[in-house]
Amino acid sequence: MAVDRRIFLQETGKFLILTGVASVAFEHVLAGTAEAAENYHLTDHWWAMAIDIDKCIGCGGCVRACKAENHVPLEPFYFRTWVERYHVKPEDMEHPEVDSPDGGYDGFPERYAQGDGTKNFFVPKLCNHCAHSPCVQVCPVGATFESPDGVVLVDKSYCLGCRYCVQACPYGCRFIDPRTNTVDKCTLCYHRITKGLTTACCEVCPMGARRLGDLKDPKDPIHAFLRDHKIQVLKPQMATGAKVYYNDLDGSVR
Repeated sequence: MAVDRRIFLQETGKFLILTGVASVAFEHVLAGTAEAAENYHLTDHWWAMAIDIDKCIGCGGCVRACKAENHVPLEPFYFRTWVERYHVKPEDMEHPEVDSPDGGYDGFPERYAQGDGTKNFFVPKLCNHCAHSPCVQVCPVGATFESPDGVVLVDKSYCLGCRYCVQACPYGCRFIDPRTNTVDKCTLCYHRITKGLTTACCEVCPMGARRLGDLKDPKDPIHAFLRDHKIQVLKPQMATGAKVYYNDLDGSVR
């Protein structure tokens, strides 16, 4: 198909401008994190998280730790990570009852009894740090971008608050921070992992249900976890390259 030369040059120019903005945003976000961490090389890592559904008890510790560590707004409906409870009846497996009071911040009150073939389980959720992120694709100014070590980040100094990325995320993992009117989301505690620490949610989990993993490190235990368990991702049909891996994820989970 023939393409008008002027249109081609205009579109190429737009692409180069957006690429440049994304590059500057990346450098701005990294200031004081990876660059300040000794012996941290961006291209040596590819971060992911593994979640063992069977181990999650719905205590809400991860939600509280995330809010405290990352200064997430205290109002109960703003979360970088949250926990959902699923109640699945054998006669209606495709329509589970799902609740998440205050995102699981204070845990879950007793509501269901086991028996008669019903299943009750908890599902922690967070940004999936997709390798092919829809949110990155729709950001008009490059404020949302993928770092070389596999983490999807946001530079709030560039964010317009347009909400395109909020709508594009198939996992509902983004929100507009009412204090800044810019987008906010899980960063995998980037300020911690670039300094050799794990995420706040993984650190406080009493059951070890969450595991931060470096897929480029052949000695990382996440490889054995992925190899030895039945691993799934949320909404695989979206083909986003999600990097939050769940063990024994029930088919009723949305």
